[in-house]
Amino acid sequence: MSRFLITLGVVSLAAGLLWPYLGRIGLGRLPGDFVIERENMTFYFPLMTCLLLSAVLSLVFWVLNR
Repeated sequence: MSRFLITLGVVSLAAGLLWPYLGRIGLGRLPGDFVIERENMTFYFPLMTCLLLSAVLSLVFWVLNR
């Protein structure tokens, strides 16, 4: 359990540090990310970004678990 929490912390730290650079390559504005803009409200749902990050993290955790 401690290895998992340490890995999760390192991944979160890396994602936080790399987020400005990831935004430049389009992460968060992929096709499939929904933006609904109304007069007084904006709703943003990053569906494809979540799916992509889920696949990458699943691959990373699978490799670390081997």
